[in-house]
Amino acid sequence: MPVFRLTDALLFPSPDFAEDDGLLAVGGDLRPERLIMAYSHGIFPWYSEGDPILWWSPAPRLVLFPEEFHLPRRLKRTMTTNTFTVTADTAFAEVIAGCATASGRECHGTWITAEMQQAYIELHRFGYAHSVECWHNGQLAGGLYGVCLDRIFFGESMFTRITDASKVALAMLVHLALEHGIALIDCQMTTAHLLRFGARELSREAFQAELDTHIHECLPQKKWCLPARPTGPANTIQEREQQIAAGTASTTDRNTLKE
Repeated sequence: MPVFRLTDALLFPSPDFAEDDGLLAVGGDLRPERLIMAYSHGIFPWYSEGDPILWWSPAPRLVLFPEEFHLPRRLKRTMTTNTFTVTADTAFAEVIAGCATASGRECHGTWITAEMQQAYIELHRFGYAHSVECWHNGQLAGGLYGVCLDRIFFGESMFTRITDASKVALAMLVHLALEHGIALIDCQMTTAHLLRFGARELSREAFQAELDTHIHECLPQKKWCLPARPTGPANTIQEREQQIAAGTASTTDRNTLKE
């Protein structure tokens, strides 16, 4: 099946035409309008420095439903010891730079090129990309970033400099998702690491159905925040899981993050 070459027009082929490895198209640009359109159809850019922009839509797709998140006992203990301070949308540029220079990527190359970093920083400025930061003694210890459209969060990358920092950031992302009615976290590629946290694979048809169900308006959002709570994040996540299992959890208005 041929790989489609994009032009200046804001058009993408159907993800159904993707190669077996997920490659769908080549070319185009990283302007916000194109990135938003791509993500809304389950397509994302992934390429190396010096190569043309490559657009992917792999299947099966690894996803994490927030209510299915598994919080390991050891990680829960870490989160309740206040080893880390966690924030959201306070250091987006630093987080994406941390992902780009994470261990191994500097030596072997990274897809988070300078061009990619600037494109996502611009998406963040416009209210479409978000970060979760994990701090230790005032220094950035780890974090993650991604794109949020309506009720879907498309995870892009995470990094850690201190053991468990990225895991704590992931747990806090789930906390934010449960608070704000985000229905699904897209993890893109299957890894054993994410499977341990409750992620699972969806077929292309099932993933596209989730997008159709949960993306109605691609509007900019306010910056995310993590308000202080009398109980720790680990307890909050567990309590929310119990409420969902019991059918007593209230449904958060999906516009609570909108401007």
